[in-house]
Parts: sequence; C-alpha cells; structure tokens
Amino acid sequence: MLLENKDNAWLLYSKSDREELNELCDGYMDFLDKGKTERECFILAEAMAKKAGYRDLDEIIRKDSRIHPGDKVYATCMGKTIALFNIGNEPLENGLQILGAHIDSPRLDVKQKPVIEDGGMVYLNTHYYGGIKKYQWVTTPLAIHGVISKTDGSQVNINIGEKDDDPVFCITDLLPHLASEQQEKKLSKAIEGENLDVLFGSMPVKTKDKQAVKSAVLKLLKSKYDIEEDDFMSAELEVVPAGKARSLGIDESMVLAYGQDDRVCAYTSLAAFFSVPEVDRTAVCLLVDKEEIGSVGATGMRSKFFENALAEIMNAAGVYSELSLRRCLAHSKMLSSDVSAAFDPLYASVFDKMNSAYFGKGVVFNKYTGSRGKSGSNDCNAEFFAEIRGILESHNVSYQTCELGKVDAGGGGTIAYIMSLYGMEVVDCGVAVLSMHAPWEVTSKSDIYEACKAYRAFIS
Repeated sequence: MLLENKDNAWLLYSKSDREELNELCDGYMDFLDKGKTERECFILAEAMAKKAGYRDLDEIIRKDSRIHPGDKVYATCMGKTIALFNIGNEPLENGLQILGAHIDSPRLDVKQKPVIEDGGMVYLNTHYYGGIKKYQWVTTPLAIHGVISKTDGSQVNINIGEKDDDPVFCITDLLPHLASEQQEKKLSKAIEGENLDVLFGSMPVKTKDKQAVKSAVLKLLKSKYDIEEDDFMSAELEVVPAGKARSLGIDESMVLAYGQDDRVCAYTSLAAFFSVPEVDRTAVCLLVDKEEIGSVGATGMRSKFFENALAEIMNAAGVYSELSLRRCLAHSKMLSSDVSAAFDPLYASVFDKMNSAYFGKGVVFNKYTGSRGKSGSNDCNAEFFAEIRGILESHNVSYQTCELGKVDAGGGGTIAYIMSLYGMEVVDCGVAVLSMHAPWEVTSKSDIYEACKAYRAFIS
C-alpha cells in the first residue's frame, strides 16, 4: 500500500495517545523557548542527563573509575556538543544504536568589531550563519543571546529580548515608496548580507565625542553588563527571533517556533533516550554543533570528539584497543535525526508529490539526501531500511519516506554521510518542516510524537 494512502496519524490516536502527545509537545516548546542557541541547548541537555543519573565522563577519567553494563555516562565538548551513553549488556565491540541530531540553527552572529554609529543611530554589525533568506530577517523583533568572555577569566551571559519587559532589536527595511530599484532585484540580492545590521540604540549623551550615541551605548553596556567595546572580540553573540514557541492553527495541531531545524529532532531524541532505562545494545544520543555550516570545527560532527569519547568509554570498560574501537564503530547503526521538507501546496512545483513528506503522516525517512545527482549524500542500504521498517511497524509507528524536493530543484545534507565513513549503517530520519530555515518554522505535533516513538523503538 502506498504510504500516501495510509491514515493520517491523528486518526489513529486514543485519548491516552493524545495526552502523551500534548505532554511531549509542551515540553518541546519549553525546550525551544529556553534553548535558542547551541550553548543553551547543551545546558538543557546536560541538566536532563544529570537528573536522569548520567555521570560526567571527565569525572570518571579523573577518578580512574570503571564502566559497567547499566551505567549511564555523558561526554561534552566546549559547552556546545554532548554525547550520552546508556551502556548495554552486549559487548561494545558489537556496536551501538545511535541517535544523532544537531543543535545549531541558522541565525545572525555579531561580529568582533560590531558597534557602529551612522545617522544618529547605533547598529551591531552581523555575519549570517547557515543558509538563510536574508529578506526574511528584516523588520522582525530580534533577541540577542550568547556569552562574552573577558580577559580576567570571567564570563557574561547575555539574553536580551525574551522577557516581556526586555527591549527587542530589529533590522530595518526600505519603505516601498523608495524601493522601486530594490524590488527589481533578485530576492537573494534585495537585502545584502552587509546590510543585516541590528538597530541597537539612538539616545545620545552630552560628550565632546562626535559619536554621541555610540558613547551612550557603550556607557550603558559598561554600567549594566560591565562590558567594554574590546570585549566583543571574545564574544559569541547570536541574534535570533524574539518570542516564544506557539501552537499554530485553530486546532492547535502544529508548532510555530524558531530553531526547529534541528531541535525538534534533538528534543525528541532526548525524550526517547531518557524513556528507555535499560538496553541490551549500548545506546547513544549525540547532539552536535556546526551542522548548518558543514559540520566543521571542534564541536562539529567532522571532529574527533565522538571517536575520542567512545575510546575513553571503552578504556574505562576495560575493552579498549584500536581494533575494538574500529569494530564498534563499524558495527554500529544510526538514525541521523534531522528534519526534511514538508510538502507545501503553495509551492507545489518544486516537490515530487509521490516522494514528499506530508504533515500528519509520521516520522520521515530520507533514504538519501544530497543535491541533484545525490551529491554529498549518504545512501542507506536497502537491507538496513528494511530492518528499520520492521522495527517501526512492530511498534505501531507512523512513518513515511521522501526526497528533499524534485531531483533538479536543489537539495541538502546532514551528518549522516560523516558517520557512514566508519562503515556503520545510517539513515536520515526526522520531522517534516514547513518554512525551513525561516525565522519561524512550522511542524506537526503528530509528527513530533511519531518521531519520539520511532527513536524509542530504535534504541530499545
């Protein structure tokens, strides 16, 4: 039977299913509100791990402790990446069941020399991060989240724009009366990257300095946050949409929020992971940074963090050797938990209707991603996907398969191909999203629920 002919998942739910769904989605929306940056998501995940009884791997190493079946351990990297290990009864050499998602999202990053005054107004100069449509970021309320590290070793945490009594920020746009030339440009050129400057202040102070507004802003930053202008050089400040996640639709069946790519998969992976206390085959929940810019850097999936953490786990379990590590990785199986594009009837021309993801049809599998001729793709083996199908159907999980649009329409990638380099079986598996990479993205609550069910079934 064609997947498109399967019942919408909403029609299959009992009263208890709907209660469980609502509880999961309430927790998810709270997670989104508190985790608008990869650092904030890391803090939330680490707190959840500690509450669930997970021990810090660094502490185990310092104490030269041993790891045994049934132990729960987590490893971290630079406050942006975390790996959770639920140690099973089977030998580690047999491989792992891995849920892998990313916790970074498209945004604007404040530059190292950002404070500029022009026309009696002060702006923060930014550099966009990840694939965005630049025109979507103008004239919308924005917040600033992040950290400023100072030379004395102290750190200032910044979160401005989320409380009701906080100021917000914005990027201005040209009025239509003067925009005839702008409106003739391509969408990609109508707003230039260098014009994504955040309006930051406009009130001057009496000063001999010609930049009276900038002087006032810097004075305010010093008095309120003990920040000097030079401190921006060692800062990580992210400009994100201001405001909370909301239920969308008259039936409240959807979620409207920033950062659902890929925090919808990160949260459902965590929720599933903590709901399974004991496993036969060691289970891993891996949340990484930098996916939106190619999984690069020390906190991205291309780094050796996960491999190093696994080596330490095996060493503490008394089973480490280079060969055992390689066998463990090669024998592992992974759901690369990342979102896919939901079919949008307003833009139907770029979708293949028979191979698209639809709201309410369940968790989405992309056998391959990549661009056009599958460039940059992990292409899952038929045997592994048959195994996954069997798991899902035995646990009554609603699922569907799709491609990311028509063959020549474009495409995208995930962390799947990176993990497949170890020789492990990997397939992309996540939630369908409307308006992906926009400041506000849309998901179906039923798909969120089915994703959590799928992840739980996979690691059980």
